[in-house]
Amino acid sequence: MRKLFFIALFATSLLAFGCAKKQVKATPAEPPAQVQEQITQPAPQPAVQPEPEQKQVVQPTPMEIYESTYASLPTEHKVVKGECLWWIAEYKQIYNDPFMWPLIYKANRDQIKNPDLIYPNQVFVIPRDFTLDELKESRRQAGAPKPYLPPENANLPAKLRADLGWSF
Repeated sequence: MRKLFFIALFATSLLAFGCAKKQVKATPAEPPAQVQEQITQPAPQPAVQPEPEQKQVVQPTPMEIYESTYASLPTEHKVVKGECLWWIAEYKQIYNDPFMWPLIYKANRDQIKNPDLIYPNQVFVIPRDFTLDELKESRRQAGAPKPYLPPENANLPAKLRADLGWSF
């Protein structure tokens, strides 16, 4: 037991103090070689020609980029066997939030009699323009936790994201 104690003490002292580094002796710097100065005439500069004016390319703002991406998202979805409104709303290209399924249900009430029963080959409209109140109400109906706000990675209109204070 004593041997283990001394071995442990020795190992910790090595770790604590580390190994000594070999000291390197600095060699004296050699004096710089003498450089003969040569006097030369500067080369003549070519005449500067003004560059033609280039049009300023305006970079789109992050909000404009988000709006164009949001506009490219699908506005319809064809139901495949085994899907439900919850799963459809959860798809990244739809809403990326399953608690938003009541928005799809309300927009397609003419086709959906019971939100628990949807059928393959039905084509549902995916609403893309909705208010914050409609969003909160649909999340409340779906059983989302309070304050009924969607996650930041949900696909929302740019105006709603700006109203919520989220980045683009």
